[in-house]
Amino acid sequence: MTDVLTVGETMASMRASAPLRLGGPMSLSVAGAESNVAIGLARLGHTTSWVGVVGADELGALVLRTLRAEGVRTDSARVDADRPTGVMVVERRVGDLTRVIYHRSGSAGSTVSPDDVTAGFRTPPSWVHLTGITPALGAQAREAVDAAVAQARHVGARVCLDVNYRGKLWSAAAAAACLRQLAPHASLLVASEDELHLVAPEAAGSEEDMVASLLAAGVAEVAVKRGAQGASLYSADGRIDCPARTVRVTDTIGAGDAFVAGLLSATLEKLPVAARLERAVACGAFAVAAAGDWEGLPTRAELALLDLESGAAQR
Repeated sequence: MTDVLTVGETMASMRASAPLRLGGPMSLSVAGAESNVAIGLARLGHTTSWVGVVGADELGALVLRTLRAEGVRTDSARVDADRPTGVMVVERRVGDLTRVIYHRSGSAGSTVSPDDVTAGFRTPPSWVHLTGITPALGAQAREAVDAAVAQARHVGARVCLDVNYRGKLWSAAAAAACLRQLAPHASLLVASEDELHLVAPEAAGSEEDMVASLLAAGVAEVAVKRGAQGASLYSADGRIDCPARTVRVTDTIGAGDAFVAGLLSATLEKLPVAARLERAVACGAFAVAAAGDWEGLPTRAELALLDLESGAAQR
């Protein structure tokens, strides 16, 4: 079986080292919340599969080549001869503050469909990882997400849903209307503190009230990301907190996906709750300490590096 199947759009990622209007060099890689999680899990030793669509262009070839090189299965990925691979441009402005510009309207990735999902389930997964980004891409992509939830139920797979709200893709009202329908199907729901109101049946009140409404709706666990303050995991057994690991921040983009990868990895291994949160937070620390959405994610052997003294050198 596949440990985790992910569904979503992966784009070419261009990172500028200076303000875009000034020109200058850019680095080229790939990025997508769902494939970032798949890469993170693969590096930790799990079998992962990505379902998505790329264009019949060099950027699409780069996406597929990168995922395969990272050990992510792309057997069910589709190449669209009529639409281009999406592009995201990352511009660094002040300190670790970045701006992301999307060129993904009408992209190949936005056409991911229920048929693509069906192909991905030829090898049944243990978990299906979805985000709030994919249904924001259009009606067909939303149908693909619904199909993934239905097929997960059919094969007995559990669903992980990361809210991952993108205000440039849809309004908060549209996101809430969609995600509140998806949330009860999730065994594990992940959200930042400022995203909980978009997914909780009871959108008002304290964090505890919103989490309680999600648990009452059928969600087994709710993970709340708190950035530099760490994270919390709620379940019927209560709440457990974990502080963030202290590292020098280089790039915060992709940290949430790294957190999810670590959390799912430890969940697959049936580790105690505290250990699951610790791995999730550690993976997030690796992500923010390196440039790129996924490039700095750790292997299993590298997880212990954070326990070394600052400035230490392995020889």
